[in-house]
Amino acid sequence: MPTKDQIRAREILAESAWLREHGPDLIEPLLAHGRLTRLRAGQWAHAEGDDDTGVLVVVRGTIQLLCQAPGGREVIIGQAGPGGAMGQAMGFGGGPRLVTVVCVEDSLLLRISDRALARIAVDHPRIWEAVAALLYQQLRGLLQVFADASALSPRQRLAARLEQLARASPDRREIRLSQQTLAEMVGLSRKTVNAYLGELEADGLVRRSYGAISLLDVGRLRRMVGR
Repeated sequence: MPTKDQIRAREILAESAWLREHGPDLIEPLLAHGRLTRLRAGQWAHAEGDDDTGVLVVVRGTIQLLCQAPGGREVIIGQAGPGGAMGQAMGFGGGPRLVTVVCVEDSLLLRISDRALARIAVDHPRIWEAVAALLYQQLRGLLQVFADASALSPRQRLAARLEQLARASPDRREIRLSQQTLAEMVGLSRKTVNAYLGELEADGLVRRSYGAISLLDVGRLRRMVGR
């Protein structure tokens, strides 16, 4: 008899953008060979430089991605909620972990290690196509952030990151993060981000609340940046 966590994980994998192009036949092998792990707010799922690579899927909760910056400082480069998938496989031409993943709130994660991926590939070789697709999605997202930083004004850059976070949000309407975290993501001061959010709120695009930003018109945010 499946547990509630297993049932929820199955639902999340079925809805995940990562597996959308690869059919439902990978869901059961991922559940069979993967490992569901509960972590509390503040706990790390893995650290940058770790050798135990593989794929991580958020089933419940929220995680943030951090990367080492000059001076030994860590900066927040992304956030993901239920359905978010990330990672790489060292046995698939990759290397150690590229980012640190920390739970923002109590979370349930599905871990699929390199060894688990290899076991799945015995009967389902298409798993490597799925891993390659995930790597492509991550690279595309990173390049989009670079392009936005180069081509957009600070206000547009903020709108672009809100739109990107909306795509990674479970309901695509509310993003659970602080203004300080958002400021780190877009490379602006908290004061500047607060001012721009005030303008967007006055225009009816967002609504601010404690620890969250509600997106009222994602389409207009997208048009602001020429998406």
